[in-house]
Amino acid sequence: MRRPSSGLTLVVLLLSVLDLTSAVKHGDFKTCAQSGFCRRNRALAEEATAAGPAWTSPYELETESVKLDQGVLTGTIWKTVAEKDGGRVELPLQISFLDDGVARVTIDEAKRQKGEIKLRGDSKARKERYKEAEKWVLVGGKNIFANAKLESRDQESRVSYGFGDFQVVLQHKPFKLTFLRNGEPHIVLNERNFMNIEHWRPKREQEGEEGEDESTWWDETFGGNTDSKPRGPESLAMDITFPGYEFVYGIPEHASSLALKETRGGEGNYEDPYRLYNSDVFEYEVNSPMTLYGSIPFMQAQKAGSTIGVFWLNAAETWVDIVKSQKNPKALSTEKRSTHTHWMSESGVLDVFILPGPNSAHLYSQYGALTGYTALPPEFSIAYHQCRWNYISQDDVKDVDRKFDKFDIPYDVIWLDIEYTDNKKYFTWDPLTFSDPISMQNQLAERERKLVAIIDPHIRNEGSYPVSKEMNEKGLATKDKSGEKSYEGWCWPGSSHWIDAFNPAAVAWWKNLFDIKKFPSATKNLHIWNDMNEPSVFNGPETTMPKDNIHHGNWEHRDVHNLNGMTFHNATYEGMVARLGKGNEKRPFVLTRSFFAGSQRTAAMWTGDNQADWSHLSQAFPMILSQGIAGMPFAGADVGGFFGNPSKELFARWYQAGAFYPFFRGHAHIDSKRREPYLYEEPYRSIVRDAIRLRYSLLPIWYSAFQRASFEGMPIIRPHFVMFPDDEAGFAIDDQFFVGDSGLLAKPVVKEGAESVDIYIPDDEPYYNYFDQTVYKGKGYKKIPAPLDTVPLLMRGGHIFPRKDRHRRSSGLMKHDPYTLVVNLNNNGVAGGVLYVDDGETFDNQKGAYVHRSFMFNRKALICGNLHLEPSKAEAYEKTMEDVRVEKVLLVGVGDEWLDKKTAKVTLGEKNWEVEVSVTKGRRGKANVAVVRDPKAPITQDWQIEF
Repeated sequence: MRRPSSGLTLVVLLLSVLDLTSAVKHGDFKTCAQSGFCRRNRALAEEATAAGPAWTSPYELETESVKLDQGVLTGTIWKTVAEKDGGRVELPLQISFLDDGVARVTIDEAKRQKGEIKLRGDSKARKERYKEAEKWVLVGGKNIFANAKLESRDQESRVSYGFGDFQVVLQHKPFKLTFLRNGEPHIVLNERNFMNIEHWRPKREQEGEEGEDESTWWDETFGGNTDSKPRGPESLAMDITFPGYEFVYGIPEHASSLALKETRGGEGNYEDPYRLYNSDVFEYEVNSPMTLYGSIPFMQAQKAGSTIGVFWLNAAETWVDIVKSQKNPKALSTEKRSTHTHWMSESGVLDVFILPGPNSAHLYSQYGALTGYTALPPEFSIAYHQCRWNYISQDDVKDVDRKFDKFDIPYDVIWLDIEYTDNKKYFTWDPLTFSDPISMQNQLAERERKLVAIIDPHIRNEGSYPVSKEMNEKGLATKDKSGEKSYEGWCWPGSSHWIDAFNPAAVAWWKNLFDIKKFPSATKNLHIWNDMNEPSVFNGPETTMPKDNIHHGNWEHRDVHNLNGMTFHNATYEGMVARLGKGNEKRPFVLTRSFFAGSQRTAAMWTGDNQADWSHLSQAFPMILSQGIAGMPFAGADVGGFFGNPSKELFARWYQAGAFYPFFRGHAHIDSKRREPYLYEEPYRSIVRDAIRLRYSLLPIWYSAFQRASFEGMPIIRPHFVMFPDDEAGFAIDDQFFVGDSGLLAKPVVKEGAESVDIYIPDDEPYYNYFDQTVYKGKGYKKIPAPLDTVPLLMRGGHIFPRKDRHRRSSGLMKHDPYTLVVNLNNNGVAGGVLYVDDGETFDNQKGAYVHRSFMFNRKALICGNLHLEPSKAEAYEKTMEDVRVEKVLLVGVGDEWLDKKTAKVTLGEKNWEVEVSVTKGRRGKANVAVVRDPKAPITQDWQIEF
């Protein structure tokens, strides 16, 4: 949400300077040329590139300083500088080697590390470089490989490490690091000598040296705000090369393609680097490297048969340039293009993790081991959510709830935006329009539905408002640059202060506000939406806080900006877990707009304030896929588009697409027309209903995929390069994807007027149309019919997936419904799949209270087995599920010899019985389908069906 409502003061409207009829205002946000440190580092890169071999890097690793002790290498890098600055600068180096092959490289600055610098003015800011991001981000990285071995020569050191053939070669002069796997270089740091650590130096009154432009070294003005920079210039940069890797992905959030583009100009490329600086961008444009609401500085590189990654742990403003080496068209070599990246951050230490892969599953596990895996969400949260800015009253909410039932459209959650509050004061209700919130929540609870309410980090500056009064009296707000006064800015309530969630005392206080006994009229059915937490400040530089604001510990906002949103939603999550009291904890649902690496542990995200047009529908899947590979797969986009009014066709197609977003929510701006699905005429209403029902039918697939993501880090929806890492023809595809481990291949229609799509099939297995079992076979593109009432969806042979075919009003009412198993046979006539089930709301699954089953078809029998590692811990939960059974089995792609089959035998322990089998002959390109009706096979026990 981004637009002031009519009730706000004229001052806020003027400060916001926003126009509903226009798209993003580029002048409100910096380009690289307007960001001093980005411009300086880009200029250095251009100078180094132009000079070629003649370029002299000022960085040298002191040979005698290199030591290896218990898996941690230390050394000293010296930077040669002008004599007036001391001649050289000491930069401590540390490389930690981990068991799984991950290596962590950190470079600090000794003078700042020791506090041997002077701050400008009377600033209270810390003197050191910020290196506390790991406290918020990392949950792992402690498994040091103590047996690493060091070999040193005059100008080179080599370390072998990890349970695999991992090595790093340290070139001493000029400093360079080459990481090898199985003897082959995969990642090189400082290959192009763009490394730059802007060391501390005092500000001199005289002009800078000839050729130097000091205009942004000591202070910097943008949009009428001057950044005082009390520590002076302190940026850091490093070039990272992926030799032989042409494709790179990640570094969300950007409205760009999944495969990242080059950023140094040229046809189809960007002129500016990708920017990571969490910002409230109004009506963002598509196909842009412009910063958006969140940042995850993780990048994955892919070539045929190999995957690697880097994680740049820095929470300050960061820019990433990407260029690719050009192949010589006359050369006979089959060598692939390499990708060269240039990472530039405004402050902090250089802290980069090298993740060796060698495949996506390993890579995501390595990254998850560092930053944590996505939380297994409450089951209702992966169903359909209904939202708009704003439902105007409790009666409005109740009416919408009843209308969904009247038109037989399932949904699980309804949302309240800021207008539910009393004058934009969070933890309150408008006394006129929401006078009895409990009755509203109780009505929802009758159908197992939930309420989500928005709570933002800006607190109305009003002395009579208890939350504001207490926060300021206890000193829990973010401070201005003096470090003493609470920072005052403007947001929805007008004059506001911002909670400083870097402060443990502030987090403890914030958590307490969610206590069910203290949060007025809140029930256990209430969940939370954290918006505007970049933070968004209407009158701030680039619509956010000044960088010289002071947070807990006297760290400047510039150091922690990209972490800010995560600290806030973490605090909310902790409060929601604890709100019912010890022993009564339930999994909360928290949605955040701003995020950083590690946010996946406590929140879902959405892509922000999109527009109701086809380009934004098309852009959503690349953005969501990018979130998934960067470790935050619980992602979605506003279905229907936030701004504007979608056409009927666009609305229908968006619901078909949204049914395949991990987070599936319809949302709309306050000025848009009401667009609840039941308001549309036929056939659009039925098309949307069918799309939502399809999502509900497939919830077992989605929940099982979330469970795997929660302990292995695999994305929920998976791009082709993840599933088929040897197939380079699919590496750039970002408009179709696989859903979990189900074998479902989806390509929703995202183009106006389209009645068919071309789906790329990456292998020679049969792919069956989900709706009519038409068979598509043979690698390459296949034209799939896609009339308006159809979403293109194929089932890959070799997979079994569970679904639920009974239509209910919410997912909570489906918990004990029976399952249908869809068995899609591959070329060898076999298939396999999994099902994960737990209570969907408590943390009892962490104690073993779940069902985890495997399904295997081996040509002769369908076998159900147990995947639970500690079956005894599941016994109590299994008792609550003992009546849940498989009520139907569909076998797709059986041979003609099945046409005479009439019965099958079910065996359960010592019991067995016969069931009927009916087989339909496939015609006009369709597969044969066998159906077993009600085999009475419980999901909690081992059994088999013999044919």
